Parts: sequence; structure tokens; C-alpha cells
Amino acid sequence: MLTPRQATRDGFELQFGTNHLGHFALTGLLLEQMLPVPGSRVVTVSSVGHRIQARIHFDDLQWDRSYRRAPAYGQSKLANLMFTYELQRRLSAAASTAAASTIAVAAHPGFASTELMRHSPAIAAVAAPLLSQSAAMGALPTLRAATDPGVLGGQYYGPGGLFESRGYPKLVTSSHRSHDTAVQRRLWTVSEELTGVTFPV
Repeated sequence: MLTPRQATRDGFELQFGTNHLGHFALTGLLLEQMLPVPGSRVVTVSSVGHRIQARIHFDDLQWDRSYRRAPAYGQSKLANLMFTYELQRRLSAAASTAAASTIAVAAHPGFASTELMRHSPAIAAVAAPLLSQSAAMGALPTLRAATDPGVLGGQYYGPGGLFESRGYPKLVTSSHRSHDTAVQRRLWTVSEELTGVTFPV
């Protein structure tokens, strides 16, 4: 989160490569094994950061021209949600022609007190005692998304407290931009090209 400009071993900008392309590729490689399993789920972890200066920069996905930490992080977390929604759309279409019951769900931990924040501005350290929660509490939205029998594909879970920064998990909403289906589809195509991984749905 908010790392200095670095690249993965494959040459991708670190935040986009780790937070989005890594999740995309791993899911694509595992999905064929999951599809026959009743109740299987793909849970992708996003962030409230998907709202902060976030859009998909197709003209410079790897931030080669000009790197800015917060927008790069926001792009990666927006990509997580767009991936979830596009995957759910594809899973729903597959389920209409087969016995597949796999769903795609997203979650975010709120402001969890972990090492993830080590590159954050100093103001975050000042706000942390007021807004943050333990790592264990931050894990609850992901656990709910993964295990609650009432969860539906395409849903998004996060803390229920102030600014979704802390509290017990509940169903939350994501930004208007995250629901842009044209951008979701384009991001999917680009992600397949970058990773070399294709999906069985």
C-alpha cells in the first residue's frame, strides 16, 4: 500500500501487479478446479482506497510516465472490485448452462492496524488510534464473505462503523466507477494479455 515506485519480477508496477494481476492470475489458474465444487467462492480483498483518486489508467497502467503512490494504490483496489464484478457476471452466465455454483465476492478490512500502513503519510499515524481496529477485526469482512451462507455473488463486505474504517462486517457499496461494465471488460482483456492467463468462463 502506497509503496515507493517498484516493479514485480515480471516488470509490473508493484501495487497493480500484486493487488490485481496476481489475484487475477491465481484465480484463473485455480478456477477450473473450483467450478465443480458446490458453494465454492472467490473472495477478493479490496479497500476503501478504491475511491481515492482511483481510475484505470489504460494509457499508463504501470505508471511508467509519472508515478503517484495514492492513485496507483487506488487503481489496484478499483481493479479488484472490477475483477470481482466481471468474474461474477461470467460465473452467472456459466451457471445458466452448467452445474457451476462458484460465486465471486469482495471484501475490505477497513482501517486495520497492520504493517500495510508503513508507507502511509504521517497523518495516518495520528488518525490511527481514532479510526483503526485490530488485524483480527479487519479480517472479519473477508471471513464473512468467505463463509456466510447468505452471501450472494457480486456482493461487497466491509466494516459497519464510521467511514467503514472499523466495526463488524456488513454489506457495503462500492463507487459508481467500479460498476462501469465497459471498463471491467476492457480491464479483463488487458489482464489476460499481461498475465497470459485465461479463464474457463
